[in-house]
Amino acid sequence: MAASMKRATGGVEEASAEKEQRVLEPGAAPFGNFPHYSRFHPPEQRLHLLPPELLHRLFPQGPETRPILGLDVGCNSGDLSVALYKHFLSLHDGETCSDASKELHLLCCDIDPVLVERAEKECPFPDGLTFITLDFMNQRTRKILLGSFLSQFGRSVFDIGFCMSVTMWIHLNHGDQGLWEFLAHLSSLCRYLLVEPQPWKCYRAAARRLRKLGLHDFDHFHSLAIRGDMANQIVQILTQDHGMELVCCFGNTSWDRSLLLFRAKQTTETHSSPDSLIEEGKERNRLRFWRQ
Repeated sequence: MAASMKRATGGVEEASAEKEQRVLEPGAAPFGNFPHYSRFHPPEQRLHLLPPELLHRLFPQGPETRPILGLDVGCNSGDLSVALYKHFLSLHDGETCSDASKELHLLCCDIDPVLVERAEKECPFPDGLTFITLDFMNQRTRKILLGSFLSQFGRSVFDIGFCMSVTMWIHLNHGDQGLWEFLAHLSSLCRYLLVEPQPWKCYRAAARRLRKLGLHDFDHFHSLAIRGDMANQIVQILTQDHGMELVCCFGNTSWDRSLLLFRAKQTTETHSSPDSLIEEGKERNRLRFWRQ
């Protein structure tokens, strides 16, 4: 009897472990809400491509226009959000700065409340980063939450938006029209936009993982007309349809994803990107620039 109970208990534990492993599989996160995303895509891979002084060069205004406001869409558990914050303020591990939130404040959102809760608990800069649960494609909620945040600073738009490996999940779950609308919303909310699009091979891999796990396929995968070179597709949508221009490509990560910086054309009329940033990028052979 005891042996039977032991075998039964072992079976339950085995099933529980199998279930946990299944949940942690990347394919089991159909919105990209992986529980340990930074383990397989560490923030450092992006940071070494981005000049630490980037934000201060893009926004050289005086203290009266601070803080710089950033929007991080699809922040997951906040690892990359915190890393970007430290990187752009040149903060080292364990270092805090009482004036940091006066220089830069990030609003970070994700669709997964569990990941957002973890981000809030582990954030070392609670005054400089705000984490909220938000389905960005929900127009009503998006308008209320983002508008409330911006109104605290007397602003109507963010200085810069970060969209890091999010476009594919929007595309797979909301289709071509959803991707177009997502980029439209982002471009209307941000003066500058840093985008890391997933290449098409990632779409195929995501769909394959779902099938392997016996889960329901993405509703839109087979009907997508926007496909192929996704970085170029994103560039075309933002520049031709949504009034932005491509400032530069900071290069590719080791997992072959481009970091693309855009700016709103109305921003260009009053505030152009500094030549020093462009020249330095050329010298370091990291950046490719498209200039009119």
